[in-house]
Amino acid sequence: MPAKKSIDLYALTWRVPIILWQLLFFVGPVLFMVAISFFVVKNYRMTEAFEFVNWQKMLSRSYFWDSYWYTLFIASFSASVAMIVAFPAAWALAFRASDALRRWAVFLLIIPFFTSYLVRTFSWYVILAESGVLNAMLGFVGLGPFTMLNTHFGTVVGYLTLTLPLAVILQTVTMANIDKTLIEAARNLGCKPLATIWRVVLPLSKTGFIIAALFCFILSFGDFVAPFYLGGSQEPTLPILILDTTKSGQQWPRAAVVAIMMMLTLFTIAFTAIALAYRKPKGAK
Repeated sequence: MPAKKSIDLYALTWRVPIILWQLLFFVGPVLFMVAISFFVVKNYRMTEAFEFVNWQKMLSRSYFWDSYWYTLFIASFSASVAMIVAFPAAWALAFRASDALRRWAVFLLIIPFFTSYLVRTFSWYVILAESGVLNAMLGFVGLGPFTMLNTHFGTVVGYLTLTLPLAVILQTVTMANIDKTLIEAARNLGCKPLATIWRVVLPLSKTGFIIAALFCFILSFGDFVAPFYLGGSQEPTLPILILDTTKSGQQWPRAAVVAIMMMLTLFTIAFTAIALAYRKPKGAK
């Protein structure tokens, strides 16, 4: 008979606090939010019930789906831009910079996170305003002034403020761990720089790049500050829709429906991205 496995008390001692933390501060609030989505608001007060009226009203409204698809699009677009803009800098740090310079660069990229994201967002007012720094510089060459605040451009700039340093860090760490001899071998075999990137660097960096893009998307998808203060809520994203819904007759149950839809979307995209990141090539054991 197979021997019974004994309980590893040492491992259990370290796991229990994490499990309790997740149950209290993640699973519990999520279950509470799901329960609230079935409540009914009467005379500006929530009443315990089990009705699908909130789901029916929110999912049947065109403004919800407009916000949903817009949020999905603008978050995907900003994540793509962050990954593309970050790549040259990460390439230089990974393959051209010394180890000391790379460490200092990563340290400097972390420093913006020491400052409040709200403060960094408001600093763009000085730069993007019609009489701001950027329009003043463009005015010297006879261009502008351009309206950049309260636009989609302003929203994307705010998203990049949040995600670009993280994208550079993750890409740098990923590419710095690539075996340099593989790149040298590709060059010796006549691979041009772009072909080397496409055939050697990107496949070897696939996992790190997908995870970096996923983080950028998650941060953009759930961000409230950039579309509200820099985008001007011209087309409300889902976080802004949650705020507007709670202000409209204290409709917390309907706001919970929006939040749950956001979480379901993020879970679906996250699990898909992770599956793609760690999927082994065909024929690999």
